[in-house]
Amino acid sequence: MNIEIIKIENNTPLKEKLLKFVEDFSWEEVKEHTLKIIRDWYFSDWEAPFIAVIDGKIIGMATIMKEDYYPLPEIYPWVSTIFVSEEYRGNRVSEKLIAHLNGYAKSLGFDKTYIPSEHIGLYEKYGYRYLKDIVNFGNGTDRLYVKYL
Repeated sequence: MNIEIIKIENNTPLKEKLLKFVEDFSWEEVKEHTLKIIRDWYFSDWEAPFIAVIDGKIIGMATIMKEDYYPLPEIYPWVSTIFVSEEYRGNRVSEKLIAHLNGYAKSLGFDKTYIPSEHIGLYEKYGYRYLKDIVNFGNGTDRLYVKYL
């Protein structure tokens, strides 16, 4: 399976394809927020959404951002909004997305990235380690993971 990882730019046909992908994806808890940040292009400087593509079809996405759903401006960059279509799960798509975003972050001079998650045992497989519990803007608690690049 040849998976291509592509950085999305604003005002491009791929941005429109990404919006359609997000409209159709099953992660209901983040769908509206994700559509808003892409539609209104909340990305500045080095921040960007990336997509995983097979044969021209978007099968996954992830973002790299200065801020996430947490009031923690001193912590960045965030690798976030990691989503892979159900039929492509188990093919290491999220691993490829995360590795690509980490390479991108390293090329920009960052020495670590952070992933927030409620999952235990998932991101450790990609070299992340649990740092601490964090509270999001909705007053929920998530786990913060860090990876040194």
